[in-house]
Amino acid sequence: MSLSGRVDQAQRRFGAFGYPIAVVYKFYDDQGGYLAALITYYGFLSLFPMLLLLTTVLGFVLHGHAGLQQDLVDSALAQFPVIGAELRNDVTQIRGSTSALVVGIVVSLYGSLGVAQALQHALDKVWAVPRQARPNPLLSRVRSLGLVGLLGVGVLVTAGLSAVTTGAGILGADIGPWSRLVAGLLSTVSNAGLFLLAFTLLTAQRPSIRDVWVGAIAAAVGFQLLQTVGAYYLNHRLRGASQVYGTFGLVLGLLAWIYIEAVIVVFAAEANVVRRRRLYPRALLTPFTDDVELTEHDRRAYASYAKGEQFKKHERVDVTFHDPLASPRRPAGNIADPVDSNKEADEEADEAD
Repeated sequence: MSLSGRVDQAQRRFGAFGYPIAVVYKFYDDQGGYLAALITYYGFLSLFPMLLLLTTVLGFVLHGHAGLQQDLVDSALAQFPVIGAELRNDVTQIRGSTSALVVGIVVSLYGSLGVAQALQHALDKVWAVPRQARPNPLLSRVRSLGLVGLLGVGVLVTAGLSAVTTGAGILGADIGPWSRLVAGLLSTVSNAGLFLLAFTLLTAQRPSIRDVWVGAIAAAVGFQLLQTVGAYYLNHRLRGASQVYGTFGLVLGLLAWIYIEAVIVVFAAEANVVRRRRLYPRALLTPFTDDVELTEHDRRAYASYAKGEQFKKHERVDVTFHDPLASPRRPAGNIADPVDSNKEADEEADEAD
């Protein structure tokens, strides 16, 4: 038996190997990189207007308290440890301006709604929710508006906690390692709560908390690790880099930072679906060739992708698989209705739980 065959047998036998491989394969099948890029676009679009809105509101609310205003802005920018210092240098004057407030609200609302819409699309794609079952464009934006406000409160809490762990050194604060550890744990727990809300409320199928808790914790830990690694690179590897690369480096750094965060979110969502619907193990060579014997979980996954393109309730989607080594006229299996196949997968998961 070839090396690939032995590896394939091993990953099919042990779920500890088959599960992460199936998550990566589903990320590839769903074009997760493009989903993350869409989230990145709207995230980048909303960032600077949100900073404009933040500084303008602080200028009104904390008029005459310049030191406190700057500390709050620095705490928010500490969420971007790699390029936060450059952003902080650009935000030099904080004052209330009615025109800036109006512009900041309008553009921030557009960008944040775009992020929520992109997240909804990504989660519905990952869960293979039929297009006819997804909310219409108006309803989805109304729901996004409510969720933006709800999640915004949680983001403020998380931002304050994360600033303690990643921005204390930048701000000149001297806190002990235990305080930093506790703040990091609290930030991770807060992030996990936010992801639980996002993964359940932003998906048209409305999965339960037990369906998404693994991905929520994984995403929260990933975010915290990203903050820690970013702070390390800022303090030890990239000191002075912003002065060398200037605005070009700032833009690229922001795009890369937001994209990595978006990839973490999409991967976490994929992990939820693969776990919930038992879409593992997959055939090892499935993404690379058609000359492979599909597993039951491969067929279930591919059937769900077809189901996700159902535009109308009265539209029927039939999926048929053929043995690649046999005649195309001799079907090796048939999944009559991928909607039913996903339903059966969920029922099997309930029984297993």
